This record gives sequence, C-alpha cells and structure tokens, in this order.
Amino acid sequence: MAIAHAPHAKARVAPWNDPVIRGWFFQIVVVGAVALLAWYLVSNTLANLERQKIATGFDYLSREAGFEIGDTLIPYSPASTYARALLVGVLNTLRVAVLGILLATILGTLIGVGRLSPNWLLSRLCEWYVELFRNVPLLLWLFLIYKVISDAFPGPRQAISLLWSSVFLSNRGLYFPVPVAHDVHRWMGVGLLVGIAAAWGIHRWAKARQAATGQPFPSIIAGAAAIVGVPILVWLLGGAPLDFSVPALKGFNFEGGTVIQPEFTALLVGLVVYTSAFVAEIVRSGILALHKGQSEAAYSLGLTRGQAMRLVLLPQALRVIVPPMTSQYLNITKNSSLAIAIGYPDLVASVNVTINQTGQAVENVLIIMAAYLSVSLSISLFMNWYNRQIALKER
Repeated sequence: MAIAHAPHAKARVAPWNDPVIRGWFFQIVVVGAVALLAWYLVSNTLANLERQKIATGFDYLSREAGFEIGDTLIPYSPASTYARALLVGVLNTLRVAVLGILLATILGTLIGVGRLSPNWLLSRLCEWYVELFRNVPLLLWLFLIYKVISDAFPGPRQAISLLWSSVFLSNRGLYFPVPVAHDVHRWMGVGLLVGIAAAWGIHRWAKARQAATGQPFPSIIAGAAAIVGVPILVWLLGGAPLDFSVPALKGFNFEGGTVIQPEFTALLVGLVVYTSAFVAEIVRSGILALHKGQSEAAYSLGLTRGQAMRLVLLPQALRVIVPPMTSQYLNITKNSSLAIAIGYPDLVASVNVTINQTGQAVENVLIIMAAYLSVSLSISLFMNWYNRQIALKER
C-alpha cells in the first residue's frame, strides 16, 4: 500500500523579511516623507508671505493689467485683465511653438536627406549647416539674428516699398494688407477644416486603392486642391468680399494692415535654424538605420531616388525618427521662453511684468509651470499616439 505523506507546512517568514510587506513599508515611508516636505514648504511659504504682508491667491487675475503688449493674436488693451494678458502670452508662445515645429521639421528633413546626397557639394553644405548651428548656443543665435534684422533695414520713414506700395519692410517689421473682417471669414475657416478632412480622406482612399489595384493616385495634389479650393469656394459663395486694410505711413509709424514684428521673426528663425540642425541628424540616423537592401530593392523596381526616399525609406525610418523627434518638439516649446531676451511678448514676458506689478511671484511661476507642462504633455501624448500608429503590427 502506498503511504501518503502529509504536505510540509509553509515556513513562516518574519514581517521584516517578507519582500512584499517590506516593499509596501518603504513606499509608504517615502510617500509620507514627500508629503511632509511639501506641507512644510507650503506652510512656511504662506507664513513668510503673510509676515511680509504679500497677498496670496489668484484674485489679482481679474484686476486691470495696465500694461501694453506689442504683439497680440486677440484683442487686448491696458484696460484688460491680468488673466487676458497671460492668455495673450500663452497664445504668442503657442504660435511660435507650432510654426517652429512645422518649419524645423521640414527644414531638418531636407537637410538630413541632403547629407546623404551623392552630390559632394550639397552633402558638405548640409554638414556645415548642422555643425554650425547646433554647436552655438541658441541664445547667441537669437541675439545675432535680432541684431541683423534691426540693423539691416531702414526706419519707417525710409521703409522699403514692395508690391505697388502695399507692403513695407522696415526695422519695425514687415507691414502688409489684410482683409477687413467679414462674416464669411468664419465660414472660410470651417471650409479649411473641411478641406483638411477631405485631404485626409483622399489620402486614405488613395492608399487603399493602390494596395488593392497597384495604381497610384496623386493624393498630394488632390489633397492640396481640397485644402485650398474649399475655402475659396466658400469665399465665392459668400460674395467674394475684397475689402483690405492697407498699411500707410502716418507720423512715425504705419497704421492699418498688420505687421510681422522683428522680435517674432528673430525668435522663429532662431528656433527653426537651431532645432533643424538636430532634426537633420535624427532624420539622417533614422535613414542610415535601415538595411541597404531597402534602397537597392526600391531602385530595382525602377523608382527614382526621390521616389525611393519618399515611398520606401522615410516611411520605414519614421519608426526610428519619431521618438527622438518628440524631444526636439518639446525643446522648441521650452526654448521659446528665451523670447524675453529679445523683447518678444511671450508667456514668460507677460508673467514677468505681472510679477513686477503684483508682487505675487509664487502664483505666477505656478501658472508658467502649468502652461508649459500642459503643452509639453499634449505634444508627448500626440507623438506617442502617432508612434503607435506607425509601429509594426505583429500578426
């Protein structure tokens, strides 16, 4: 007969030797220590502010700002509130960041592809561009570009006249006509969104059609026609208003139209040329990471170098390019805070004036941190989503 053996009882482990209990204990201790430190810093800060009779809270945001902002995307005057002044700064920062990301991506991609060109001169020029711009601090480039723009052009009275005296270039910026506000312009904006959606749909349809039949479709041309054509069609249906506000010299400056100020130009150009040098190296390394058989296979199918780069190499290299590119997009957004050095009214500049007038530095610094954190997290979320979309799917 088989003799059944009773199972051995599991040896009991002392709580201080149990890895699970010990892990929880140390996590609770760390969280408690961080919370205690935060409570001490906050309470000590509030006590010091109260002792110095400095107001706290965000009630000041509803008070009149009382200072001018030279470049605004929305209506603003010194009678506006501090909250609106900060909103103007946020919008100016976003304008520079979005345009900088788009232009740096395009220029950096062209420079990166140019470095791989068999043309010796083009390759060397792209290499010198990268080494020149990425090895000099961005702040120095901003100072240099702003100084060149300020000294290269005359004052408003001697402004350079262009396009039948409707566009003027001076050291105060580029003045040009803009359409007078009309209700149809809102619908043109809606039409632009519809055109973008149509272009995306055309691209998806053309891609599926080519995969099924092998026949290509000029989706880029058709998409561009939709993006441009739909707003124009809306404009025509709305009566085609042609009233323009044209800049004209009055006194010591121009009135009417709109202006691209030299501070904005210097900041945007500096961010683009500096960041595009890093983007170029990311693009170049992403393409070089591909096996050379990919380009050889593309050429064997009869594709030109441009077609092979656009249809075969770059789409595959995106899986290597996108993650480090995210860091460069974040750098553009955060480096835009250097605008205060050349006088561009971004968020940091608006907050700096607000601190000087209200004395509430803690609240304003928290607003800056929250704004940059929100924008950076939004960029990261979008790029992570895009990275998942282009990732290889295992079957």
